[in-house]
Amino acid sequence: MKRQTIDILTMGCSKNLVDSERLMSQLRHAGYTVAHDPEVTRGSICVVNTCGFIGDAKEESINMILQQGQRKADGDLQRLYVMGCLAERYKAELQAEIPEVDGWYGKFDWPRLLTDLGHAWDDALTPGRVLTTPSHYAYIKISEGCDRRCSYCAIPLITGRHRSRPMEEILDEVRQLVAQGVREFNVIAQELTYYGLDLYRRRAIAELIDRMADIEGVQWIRLHYAYPADFPWELLSVINRHPNVCRYLDIALQHIADPVLTAMRRHITREETYAFVERIRQEVPGLHLRTTLMVGHPGESEEAFEQLMAFTRWARFERMGAFAYSEEEGTYSAQAFSDDIPDEVKQTRLSRLMRLQQRISAEVQAAKVGQTLTTVFDRIEGEYLVGRTEFDSPEVDPEVLVPVSSLPEGEASSLIGTFQPVLITEADDFDLFGRLSIQSEPIPA
Repeated sequence: MKRQTIDILTMGCSKNLVDSERLMSQLRHAGYTVAHDPEVTRGSICVVNTCGFIGDAKEESINMILQQGQRKADGDLQRLYVMGCLAERYKAELQAEIPEVDGWYGKFDWPRLLTDLGHAWDDALTPGRVLTTPSHYAYIKISEGCDRRCSYCAIPLITGRHRSRPMEEILDEVRQLVAQGVREFNVIAQELTYYGLDLYRRRAIAELIDRMADIEGVQWIRLHYAYPADFPWELLSVINRHPNVCRYLDIALQHIADPVLTAMRRHITREETYAFVERIRQEVPGLHLRTTLMVGHPGESEEAFEQLMAFTRWARFERMGAFAYSEEEGTYSAQAFSDDIPDEVKQTRLSRLMRLQQRISAEVQAAKVGQTLTTVFDRIEGEYLVGRTEFDSPEVDPEVLVPVSSLPEGEASSLIGTFQPVLITEADDFDLFGRLSIQSEPIPA
């Protein structure tokens, strides 16, 4: 009897991706053939794991549900299930609007999907995930939820309070993944500096990363989604102490002008933010900061925006993303403020900020020409072997491109998943170009 095929389509962030990978492991164990984000959905069952963060993400998720609902109406799909953030927040409304969906599951009750398919969830299943990333790297989710209440953010409304995973559970997962051949671990949480407060009554992120770095086989650890207020400074000592903890920190700063920071409920001032960035630069030389900035929050004056531009010039973030404020129902800012800045003004400010960052990025990348940087190779794309340095997170950051033609014939594919020294010979605004330096031994799979 042919096994049923289930397509899982993941929208949004890497935290959702981890949930999809856990579900895939259970479904395969139950006897299904599972495909993740296939170019063409052909399975008899489809699961859409949705994002509900901002307007564009919600629209993308809804369009995907409607597309699969049409497949079901056309007779090409037997069952359609929806899980994740959008379903958590808008389940009642969506059930009424999209009757083609057979089951709705939120951010945390999605294991019930397996039960509804007639199977039991196996807590003892090891490994507990089917990796959808290249086999040499994985995301490690250390907590759920967020206790911060930033004015513009709907995530706490979706995910609830911060909940840390037990430290031993996380470390066991890392060991399991190392045994599978994973060498690079991207640690993710909505707010990783809160890790441990609920379980251990203290900020335990530094201890967690310290212990993770001691696990044999862990080549790189990269930290994502920190918060500047009440930052645990002992974490910087861990970065300095362990060569396998990347000199990289993803920490959203959002703005610099005091009136905007107050309106955003960020619990930090302009002066404290400048001091924060300066201290990080001093304590971890060479660390690359990735940040996110927002333009157009209600009340952002021209003067406030110019302060943000000046701050960006001063800070010279190695990695930076930005977005324009969009009002999210239920958030503090939607209730307390009028969305008083015209869209065209928001977009003009966003464009100016990103043009500035493009110039900064080009200078940062150009400074690497002539350096030899350890690079992990992810794939072959066209004429290039494509990889990343310790300063580059998957999907969102610049890449290193080595011409396949510069390598012995047939060697490029054998380098995927290995960490190699690359001499940087050229840079554009974002990406680096180089050639393999002295050949090192590939890391065994």
